Amino acid sequence: MKINISRHYLYILLISIFLFAFVLVFSFGLLIPEGKKYREKRVEVKKATKELMKYQNFHDETLETLKNLRSENRHIITAFDATFNPYRFEKQHKSYFSSLKLSKISRDGDKDGFALYEVNTTSKITSPKNFYDFLDAVNKSDYIIRVNFPINFLRDGEMIKSSFTMQVYANNSESNSTAAKSEAK
Repeated sequence: MKINISRHYLYILLISIFLFAFVLVFSFGLLIPEGKKYREKRVEVKKATKELMKYQNFHDETLETLKNLRSENRHIITAFDATFNPYRFEKQHKSYFSSLKLSKISRDGDKDGFALYEVNTTSKITSPKNFYDFLDAVNKSDYIIRVNFPINFLRDGEMIKSSFTMQVYANNSESNSTAAKSEAK
């Protein structure tokens, strides 16, 4: 029995076998090992994406908190930038008293960025209500001020004289300018 196969079919059969062998070698030699690496990389990317989302959420929450704090404490932030002017302070708060006298207590250096002032006031009142109104106004002023206790009240007829010390945050413009320059870089 003789098999009669034409030459065209033989070429097609040989090419088909060669292509099939090439596909098998290519699959087992390159695709399957690279597929394993691809799956490993995909798992790593999923982990990195999950971690990125966690940090992104933390960043967004922190940024929102920062914006809220800035808006709520805008007055305090601007007060830190304000330089204390004793004459302006006297002019602003003189309406609460008959007389208001502010004198700086000299020291070698300002302690922790605060300057110390002694305040002497005189009021023609029967109660210290004006003084408490003054404290509310100081709290809402453009400066960071701490009133030190004790506060001495002395009644002199119809007048109530008070004296106390207060610490005023002294904004050092030299240190702020160098800090602003370092932040700009």
